[in-house]
Amino acid sequence: MEQYKLFTCKLCGSAFSQNANLKRHVRMHKNEQLYCEICGKAFSHKGKLKIHTRIHTGLKPYSCKICGSAFSQSNGLQRHMRTHTGEKPYLCKICGSTFSVNVNLKIHIRAHTGEKPYSCKICGKSFSQSTSLKNHLKTHASEKPFTCNICGKSFSQKGNLNAHLQTHAGEKPYSCKICGSTFSLKGNLETHMRTHTGEKPYSCKICGKSFSQNISLRTHSQIHSGQKQYSCKVCGSTFSRKANLNTHLRKTRHYHMEQA
Repeated sequence: MEQYKLFTCKLCGSAFSQNANLKRHVRMHKNEQLYCEICGKAFSHKGKLKIHTRIHTGLKPYSCKICGSAFSQSNGLQRHMRTHTGEKPYLCKICGSTFSVNVNLKIHIRAHTGEKPYSCKICGKSFSQSTSLKNHLKTHASEKPFTCNICGKSFSQKGNLNAHLQTHAGEKPYSCKICGSTFSLKGNLETHMRTHTGEKPYSCKICGKSFSQNISLRTHSQIHSGQKQYSCKVCGSTFSRKANLNTHLRKTRHYHMEQA
C-alpha cells in the first residue's frame, strides 16, 4: 500500500495518496487556520468549516426518505435511520445489551465499571453522566433571599418572585394576539405561541426529533439513554417518566403505602 502514497510532507515525512490531504496536513504545521466569516471560529480543514457554517445558515442537506427529518451532517442522518430500522450495532461485551448510538453504550458500560467521570467541584460527589451532574449542581444553587409570603417558595431574584406572585393574584397580563389566551408569565405566552407557529426549537441530537418545550426534549432523551430516575419506594420499579411512576402507584396502590 505504501507505493500509492505519493505526496510526502517535507516537515515530518508523513505520506498521502492525494495532494489535497497533504495540503490539509501541512496547515497543521504552519498553524494555518480557516475562519468562519460569521463567528470567527477557526478550523484547519475546509470541510469542517463548511459543516460548521450550517449552524448559522440552518442548511440541512441530508433528509430522511421515510419521515422527512433533515440533518446538517450525514452521520446525523445515519443515527436517525436506526430509529426506523431498529438497528442497534453497538454491543456491550459484558452483558450483551445493544444500543443504536455509541455514546449510549459508553454510558451503559459505566454501570459495569463503576466509572464516574463527572465530579462536582463543590462537594466532590461523582456521576456517570453529565446530565446527572447538572441536576446535582442545582442543589448547590445560589442563595434565594426572596420568599413568597403566600406559599413559602423562594427565589434568587426579585423579578422572579414578582412574576410568581401573579399566579396567586390571578393576574394574567400577557395576552396571545392570535387566540386571546392570557398568561401570568411571559415565558408561558412564548411557549403557547409555538402552538400557532409550529416552532420546535429543541431538537434531539440523536434522532433529530424536535419539541416546542425543553422539558419535552429532556423527557424524550431518556428513551435513548435508558435512564430511569423515578423509582417506587415500595417495590423498587423504575421509570423514565414521573407520570409513569404515578400510574404505577395508582394501579398497585403503593401510593398509600408510601404515604404510610
